[in-house]
Amino acid sequence: MSKVYLVASGKGGTGKTMFAVNLGSSYAQKGYKVVIVDMDMGLRNLDLYLGLENNVVYDVYDVMSGVCRIKQALIKDKRFENLYIMGSSPEREKGDLTPLHVRVLCEKLKREFDYVIVDAPSGIDDGMVLASSGADTAIIVATPEYAALRDADTLDRTVLKLGIKKRYLIVNKLVSEMMDAGYIPKIEEITQIMRARLMGVIQFDMNINISTNLGEPIVLKKESYICKNFSNIVDRLIKEELTEIRRGNRVYD
Repeated sequence: MSKVYLVASGKGGTGKTMFAVNLGSSYAQKGYKVVIVDMDMGLRNLDLYLGLENNVVYDVYDVMSGVCRIKQALIKDKRFENLYIMGSSPEREKGDLTPLHVRVLCEKLKREFDYVIVDAPSGIDDGMVLASSGADTAIIVATPEYAALRDADTLDRTVLKLGIKKRYLIVNKLVSEMMDAGYIPKIEEITQIMRARLMGVIQFDMNINISTNLGEPIVLKKESYICKNFSNIVDRLIKEELTEIRRGNRVYD
């Protein structure tokens, strides 16, 4: 059963797009067919994170407005067997697009892909609401700061109101020394603040910044602890899916 993940954040600078790129790349490394869709209208960045900025001809706006077909807007990352992206427009905002446009696009993509990962705009404005329209699960990316966690909690409540009941939390850019010194909240406190279930913690590492600027997903460094971290997050998500399927099967037994 195909899934649509909304990757969102309450504020900018949390590493949301970095996470979306490496989540999709990690799924692709495990043999799944994945598409990452950039829904941050007017602020196109996803293609840069993968070094594919020169490959974008048509974008997600073109698809939903009927200018081109889905296949024309899909860009394959040749470093992976089954990873594709659909870029956003750097010039046009959402215009007259509606939630129905997004739902229809996601349903069509689900026929071709195991996982559809939607990279949403930061915050809780209309752009995020639009991006969430086709998703069945939300992954909220936050940094371990009280202001960021407050924004993430607001986003979490907004996503729940939009009908997305399954929400997970990723804590990114964690500096252990700061946590040990008491400068930032501990993981136990974060889980008390947030309603979304904690699915993973990613340590702050300059190698992530370097790989981002080079247009290379950090998970390509297969022996790195960060690659293993993302792999573990994907394994947990897959386990959650299997548990959900088993529960559904019991209902019909």
